[in-house]
This record gives sequence, C-alpha cells and structure tokens, in this order.
Amino acid sequence: MGRGWESPQGNLYASTIVRLRDGDPSAATLALVAAIAVAETLRAYASQCAFQIKWPNDILCGGAKLSGILLERSDDAIIVGIGVNLGFHPVGLDRVVTSLITLGVDPPAPGFFLEDLATCFAHWLSRWRGEGMPPIRSAWLAHAHVVGTALTANLPDGSAIEGLFDGLETDGALRLRLADGSFRVIHAGDVFLM
Repeated sequence: MGRGWESPQGNLYASTIVRLRDGDPSAATLALVAAIAVAETLRAYASQCAFQIKWPNDILCGGAKLSGILLERSDDAIIVGIGVNLGFHPVGLDRVVTSLITLGVDPPAPGFFLEDLATCFAHWLSRWRGEGMPPIRSAWLAHAHVVGTALTANLPDGSAIEGLFDGLETDGALRLRLADGSFRVIHAGDVFLM
C-alpha cells in the first residue's frame, strides 16, 4: 500500500499464525475476528474510551486510528499481524492517529497487553470455527461505528465510491448505501470515514 512503518518501543507489534481447517469460514473474515479481539482488549484497559472498528479491522477512537491489522496468506496458513499504539503514535501522516497515552490512559506494557489479546483472540477464533459468522458479525457490528456513518471506499481497481455505512453482509463484506438509494457490497478496499 506504499505506507511507511514506524515501531517505537512501548507499542505492540505481534503476529500469530492461524492454520485453516476444513469447514472454517472464509480466511478473509479472520480480519473481523482480530478486530473484535483488539477492540475488546483495548476496552479492558481503557473502558472510558469509545473505541470503534472501521471496516474491516482498524480500531479508532474519536476518528483517530489506534490499531491496524494485516493478513497474509501462505497455503493454509494465515499470518495475522497486529499493531497497537499503546505508548506512542506516528506523526506527519496523511490520516489522524493516536495512542492510549495520548488518550490519557496509562498504557500497559506490550507483553501484558499481548497476553490478554491472545486470550481474547483465542476465544473469538474458537467461536469463528465452532459457530461460523453469525456471532462474529454481531460482535463486530456492536463495536463498529454507527449505521449511517459516511464512508469513502478506495477500491482495488483505483476507483473510489462514497456512501453510508449500512452494516455487513453475512460473509462480512461491507454494505454501502449510495446517494441514489441503491446498495453496493464491498469485499476489498481501503475505507475512510468522511
């Protein structure tokens, strides 16, 4: 995506591997699982903050990005990379970012945060495998920005589309309500709040 990467000490940078099994939901939906786990772990440390998930897996507070998640696939292995700005955040970016310390929260040590995140991720991974997408979709929506939030989606073909957030499809795809009242389902793209 052509974005720079900074990794000062005091933040969380972690990856885990999920080996796909027969009967697992779509691998792409692991982004939703990871986002739920990060949002819930953040709320455990900073319940006073209004964290929200932006599709599919960025964690925001007050419109500023606090955490991002990337998935890479190699055969049956999905590498889930998670970064959380606990003690620091980059400056001079083309988007607003924040950290727990900037939000007035005494940040936990990355190792403690990781232990809690691993427990939460394991819980949601188990539900994803055992119950499929319904509980994942419901939990994700409970942590997301509100229906009707204005979004811009930059699509893989280079085009952009604007619309209002209208929830998720059953497979986790983003639903946008367009100005003409029609709907567009987005399976891949870079989404921004307007």
